[in-house]
Amino acid sequence: MNVVMNATLRKKEVPPAFLSLAARSLSSAASSSEASLKSGAADSLKKKNEKIKYFKVYRWDPEQQQRPYLSTYPVDLNDCGPMILDALIKIKNEQDPTLTFRRSCREGICGSCAMNINGVNTLACLSYIEDEDAKKATKIYPLPHMYVVKDLVPDMGNFYEQYRSIEPWLQPAEEKKEGQAEFLQSRQDRAKLDGMYECILCACCSTACPSYWWNADKYLGPAVLMQAYRWIEDSRDGKTKQRLAELDDAFKLYRCHTIMNCTKVCPKHLNPGKAIAQIKKKLAH
Repeated sequence: MNVVMNATLRKKEVPPAFLSLAARSLSSAASSSEASLKSGAADSLKKKNEKIKYFKVYRWDPEQQQRPYLSTYPVDLNDCGPMILDALIKIKNEQDPTLTFRRSCREGICGSCAMNINGVNTLACLSYIEDEDAKKATKIYPLPHMYVVKDLVPDMGNFYEQYRSIEPWLQPAEEKKEGQAEFLQSRQDRAKLDGMYECILCACCSTACPSYWWNADKYLGPAVLMQAYRWIEDSRDGKTKQRLAELDDAFKLYRCHTIMNCTKVCPKHLNPGKAIAQIKKKLAH
């Protein structure tokens, strides 16, 4: 009887291979569960550490039959660069590919990303995101009082045409002599151009000027007038009298009322107001 029962028990024993497989399955399930818990905890911690900043961006598409509006975009500042341009690029890449704006150098050299940020004309690549009060939304508009091509892209056609009108290139009184490499000037004369040649033609100053808002078709504006003075002051140029005579106009020059918004907003810290005053002074003498 005992022999029979032992034989029966041996027949019901579980094979070692099956036990090994079951053990591995239980271990795998436990590991998966632990990984899932860790992943969930990490996601929860990540959400807890998010620093959300809202950006209200001006939107208008001429192909859509609707009025301009503001779109609000949340951006995690912990996963974004420090500049406004970084936020705009992140929004375009991750949230709304239809958002349109100009940008190029990211170094404050090209002037492409000029726009109105929180009511001030500046360059998006040089403007830091205000993260002290993350709950307060940053408002971004195109440069004011200019026709808009789309979203944050203004029409710069009139501005560039005004720049072309002052003939912004060297016009020497005499042609180069044989073997002459360049037109030389003293260090003192070269220093007179400092604070003017650095202008990047971003139009921040001109579009901050009320006189330019009212007479953009006739008044040349701070940026163009400063560039005009840059060539008037250049000792190598031979057209100084002609340049001054061309500017001696009630609208081209004298619409400037020394409001000085231009100097206040210049992202390159130049002084267009001073240059305009110098032109007036030369004409008075």
